[in-house]
Amino acid sequence: MLSTMQDVPLTVTRILQHGSKIHGTSQVTTWTGEAEPHRRSFAEIGERAAQLAHALRDDLGVDGDERVATLMWNNAEHVEAYFAIPSMGAVLHTLNLRLPPEQLAWIVNHAADRVVLVNGSLLPLLAPLLPHLAPIEHVVISGPGDRSLLDGASVQVHEYEELLAGKPTTYAWPELDERQAAAMCYTSGTTGDPKGVVYSHRSIYLHSMQVNMAQSMGLTDQDTSLIVVPQFHVNAWGLPHGVFMTGVNMLMPDRFLQPAPLAEMIEREQPTHAAAVPTIWQGLLGELQQNPRDISCMKQVTIGGSACPPALMEAFDKLGATVCHAWGMTETSPLGTVARPPAHVVGTEEEMAYRLTQGRFPAGVEARLVGPGGEHLPWDGQSAGELEVRGPWIAGSYYGGAAGENFKPEDKFSEDGWLKTGDVGVISADGFLTLTDRAKDVIKSGGEWISSVELENALMSHPEVAEAAVVAVPDKKWGERPLATVVLKEGASTDFVQLKEFLATKIAKWQLPERWSIVEAVPKTSVGKFDKKVIRRQYADGDLDITELA
Repeated sequence: MLSTMQDVPLTVTRILQHGSKIHGTSQVTTWTGEAEPHRRSFAEIGERAAQLAHALRDDLGVDGDERVATLMWNNAEHVEAYFAIPSMGAVLHTLNLRLPPEQLAWIVNHAADRVVLVNGSLLPLLAPLLPHLAPIEHVVISGPGDRSLLDGASVQVHEYEELLAGKPTTYAWPELDERQAAAMCYTSGTTGDPKGVVYSHRSIYLHSMQVNMAQSMGLTDQDTSLIVVPQFHVNAWGLPHGVFMTGVNMLMPDRFLQPAPLAEMIEREQPTHAAAVPTIWQGLLGELQQNPRDISCMKQVTIGGSACPPALMEAFDKLGATVCHAWGMTETSPLGTVARPPAHVVGTEEEMAYRLTQGRFPAGVEARLVGPGGEHLPWDGQSAGELEVRGPWIAGSYYGGAAGENFKPEDKFSEDGWLKTGDVGVISADGFLTLTDRAKDVIKSGGEWISSVELENALMSHPEVAEAAVVAVPDKKWGERPLATVVLKEGASTDFVQLKEFLATKIAKWQLPERWSIVEAVPKTSVGKFDKKVIRRQYADGDLDITELA
């Protein structure tokens, strides 16, 4: 027996139409670094998205599900591309501007991007790559930049505003299959070539609904979200789509991602929500400690991408901005969990323990823990295993390229189709996930596991430690032991002996590192996570100044 419900496709187009009409007065504010930011209403975003679609189709010949790349900061023009490209039936491909040039070129060629929209300030990055980007036929430049860098390039160069000028502000958006590709991102390629994840209209629509649930972001049209997490990083965690659906005002930082301008944005524009990785908030905290500002307007700070150190969470609590922990990855669109404590612990001593977890699984994400022998482990908060997930916004394969078939590597997908996340952790009986490490970063010492994340969090709770990263290094007796690399705050007087004594009050004695090194900065990946493979390589090459303690 079938239902009597209408079969209306869940598409990005419907988010665009709803947001630009029902929430037409909501705004996208782009920071300019000048006295007045640039403001554009959702209604204007809808009209300009239609103009962009006309320009791509009529002037540049984009047809079918061809890929259109963006090499852009977080700004209003990027939001327009977010909606115009999928809604016209093409595929939005956001390019990670922080990747090494050779990886960026590989990704563009693999995806067969014909057109790239680029901010003028990023032309110095794009110009040297163009000779290696065979599929690119058109470059569309938005905003100021040195156009002469493209002189002699074998591509057609267009000005964004000139392309849109005079185009109709409405578009006959096609009725699309909700399972059709809408957008794609590539993983950072830390091991092997980057892998393409292709999001459907359906997955984006469902993910946007989950973003707006009270147990997730819980934002309304009375909120303003400072979207720091890059639009090339898993669709900015789904925020541009999600907040357009509910009329949440967007504050976009463009290229002004440094602590001082972020602090000024918050003070001047009064956002109620913000989202970024921990390293961004560490930098902002340091700025606020040196140059205090009132940031209590922010009711919620969403931190994801990697574990949030407890000390960072507590510091923002004191500033009046409540941190909400979240977990996800490129393959999960990315919302996997959000740490909203259950009602019965709010206001009690247990509340912080729940907030420090990665969070609770929503209805759209099924999870299981798998032990080293393939056994399924109980949700008892103690049994640690690799996390596997599945659901309507979870990847089921990787993109095979314009001429290839999608593929499922055995190390990434189980025989029955679940995504192997590579994260090791435990799940409580009420569905809260606590990650103890990445499978590749767990320190295997004498037959026991040591969590590098736990050691890092403990170190970063020391008042004189700015950052700390812990990796496994070879050890003749134990197989592996932890190496602690530490960034000290300016003026710090502590030493390794004192740090080890401090750790001894928080960590079992057998887990304490014997090897220590002071570094100027912890290496970061293209999305701001600690790049531990670089630290391991530096240690192996003898590039770190190591102090050994008994």
